[in-house]
Parts: sequence; structure tokens; C-alpha cells
Amino acid sequence: MEDVVLVVGVGACEGAPVEEVLGLVRDAVREAGLSERAVAELATVDVKGAEPGIVGAAARLGVPVVTYTAAELSDVTVPNPTARSRAAVGTPSVAEAAALRGGGELLVPKRKSAPAGRPAMATCAVVARARVSAAGGSAASFDLRHHGDAEVRDDGADLTDLAVNVRSGTPPAWLKELIAASLDDLAAYPDGREAREAVAARHGLTPDRVLLTSGAAEAFVLLARALKVRHPYVVHPQFTEPEAALRDAGHEVGRVLLREEDGFRLDAAVVPEEADLVVVGNPTNPTSVLHPAASIAQLARPGRTLVVDEAFMDAVPGEREALAGRTDVPGLVVLRSLTKTWGLAGLRIGYVLASPDTIEALAQAQPLWPVSTPALVAARACVGPRAVAEAGHAAHRVASDRAHLLTGLAELGPFGVRVVEPAEGPFVLVRVPGAGVVRERLRRRGFAVRRGDTFPGLGPDWIRLAVRDRGTSAAFLEAFVAALGGAD
Repeated sequence: MEDVVLVVGVGACEGAPVEEVLGLVRDAVREAGLSERAVAELATVDVKGAEPGIVGAAARLGVPVVTYTAAELSDVTVPNPTARSRAAVGTPSVAEAAALRGGGELLVPKRKSAPAGRPAMATCAVVARARVSAAGGSAASFDLRHHGDAEVRDDGADLTDLAVNVRSGTPPAWLKELIAASLDDLAAYPDGREAREAVAARHGLTPDRVLLTSGAAEAFVLLARALKVRHPYVVHPQFTEPEAALRDAGHEVGRVLLREEDGFRLDAAVVPEEADLVVVGNPTNPTSVLHPAASIAQLARPGRTLVVDEAFMDAVPGEREALAGRTDVPGLVVLRSLTKTWGLAGLRIGYVLASPDTIEALAQAQPLWPVSTPALVAARACVGPRAVAEAGHAAHRVASDRAHLLTGLAELGPFGVRVVEPAEGPFVLVRVPGAGVVRERLRRRGFAVRRGDTFPGLGPDWIRLAVRDRGTSAAFLEAFVAALGGAD
């Protein structure tokens, strides 16, 4: 059964508890002889699609809720139809019909929950479907450790890189000279105090609210290992490393899936109240959506840690909607990276801004001397007034180059191309019919783009494009048109 994914059809009465729905699903999946990681989606009738018990169970499992109209389910042949179900919602069995709507083998027929002392409030059925290949995007699992660099290193081809979101033409000469000069000090152990003070000054904070890390990715590992949380949730689509780090640390991770029809914009109300750790990106990778700071701040709760990944915020002119430097939001943890704007992915430098007690807990989970001397020198330089001003000018250039790229993409509507807008990051997310094939055609024409099907909440028809200069974008758009038209 390793080559199948599971679709679980679910029915629930109004007010059915999350734990009852979730427990029923888990029992049914075990009865099918498979792990809950094989579950691809919960399926139900549309009038039940917003039922909190179903939505909450899907979030805990990290899968979407897929809904069908009663008309779409009414003609599905099911082994256990009931007149009561047909009369209530227009389908002979919500659970079985929703599970079987897309085909597959019924592994577990309709079963009811069995709460002690009261009637059942949930039903479910389990169907197995063939797993989609990785090239087409698995419906059940996502390669959380696939990142843009894999698009340009896999076969050694000479490609124009639109897959990695590091600003082109970096690091600048003045920064390289500073880093090179630091090599004379490699005999001494790294001392991060001055760099920490510089970062604190950059954001108007005291040094005890700053932790320097080996890139923002290390911060996700520290958070997953050091914080005592029971119900972590990650808002998707977004950078997948936070969820990967949490899962590696043994956490059961809930997913909040933002919807394309809503422009992938955040609604604080969709995050379950039980969440004691919430991770959200701003601007979000890969959607390029910039959420209002006020909307993110609404996620804060007593007893909840709110992690905001601002790795690309310095690419936003004026850094509007930034939360870095705020001390009035309870439980706030802001992550920043210096690798994107300054081209330091190979050096690894980032930092965490949080309350002193959170910083202390994270620091205790770090190894000794986690940030090298060259990286500390880079950190001091990149948060200084000269660098902040230069980054601001670069953000305006990126915005101009992005507008040029978006104008060209807008002309490709007849090919079915759709762009998530407004885009505010140094990349754009594009929906392309047959994206897997188009990506390969683009590679043969010399361009690497980031596949989107490894991001929870997206599927095989998505790609992400890094914003480059106008000449590069013009050449890409020409190649893109040819690829969309079928030319290799």
C-alpha cells in the first residue's frame, strides 16, 4: 500500500468536537493498515466544509478540506446509503460519497464515532487512490526539505537562476572586502557581542532581545527544540523549513492553509485557539503576499508564541508592515535573514528578535560559537546605516523590476497563466497549467524556476519566479511563451 494516498470522507453534526472527528479518522486509517501520514485530504459535502470539527481535524492532520456539492455527490454509488442522509443533505452518504467522488478503492466503509454516553456526531470512510508521482506533486505528502537551490544544482546545467531568492549581483564589493579582512582573525574564537549590539541598535532594542544565528533556518530548529509547546501550527503556503524542524523535533504540526480564492491572505480567525505556537511569513514565501502587521498581531494570545519570518522584509520598500522592533505584542518572535538581500547564503547569518526569556531559552539550545567570525563581521556591516540605506535603494529597484515582470506575465492570460497579486516580495507566484512540463521546457531553454508542489497548500500547477533585472526578465518571458506554446 506504499503507492497509495488516502482520501477520508467525513460527515459531522453541527458542533461535533474536533477530538471526536479526529479520533474517528485516526481509528479508520489504522483499520486500513496505514499511517495517518498517508492521508491526503478530508472530503465532505459543501454545507459541512466550514464545520469546526472537520476543519480542526484537517488542520491537526495537516491536510486540506475538499468539498463537493450535494448534486456532485448524489449520483455516487455507495455501499451504505441511508434515506436520512439523502433527506438531510441530498446525498445517500456524505462520508462514503465524498471519499469515492474522485474514484479509488473503498478500504473502510462508513463508520461512526463512538463517544461514551451520547449519540455519534461524526462519520467517516476511507478510500485509497494511486499516489501521484513527485514530478506531478504528491497529494499526500510534501518534500518539506526541497528548496530552490535544488533546481540549479541537480544536473549541473548552465542555467539562469530564477529559483533562488538571493538578490543577484551580491554580495557587493565593499562587503566582500570586509569579510575577506576578517580572515586574519580566524585564530580567535568568535565574539558576537558587537554584532549583537549592532543588530539591537538597528531595531531600537536592547541586546538581551537579540540572538544571532547561523541563518534564519537555524532559528527554526532552535524554536522547535527549545520551546515547550503542545499545539504548533504553521500557516501555509510558506517556507517549509519551520514545519520540517518542528516535525524533526517530534511535534505533531497543524497546518492552516490559506486559500487561492482569498489571495492567500491571512485571516486571524482561521488559526485554531488551541495553537500555542503559530508560524507565519511576511512577506510570505512563496506567495509574495505582504500581510498587514495589524492582522498578524491579532494572532497574539497570552500563552502563545507568535513566530513571524521576516526574511524578505528588507526587500519591501520602507519595510512597511514589519514587526521587528515591536515589544508590545505578547509572545512575538521575529526572524530576520541577512542572506537574501546581501547574497550571503553560503556564509549563513541571521538573527532572532524576542523577549529576553525566549532569547535565553533559544541560546541554551545553541552550540558554542554558532556564528563564525566572518559572519559576525557581515552582520555588523549589514545592519549599519550605510547598508540599511543601500538595502532600501535595492528594495525600490526590486519593486520596479517586479512591476516589469508582472506586466509581461499579465499578457500571458490566454495561456492560462495567473499571478498572485499584489506581489510585494522579490519573487512572484504563478499558476501555470501543466507546470511540470513547462518547467522542463524552460530548463532546456536555460532557465531554472522553483516548483511549487512542495509547498503545502499548493499543487503541481504552481511555480515561483525570482525577480531579476529587466533584461533577464525579458529573456525569460520570451522563453516562457515558447515553453507554454509547446516549444522545447
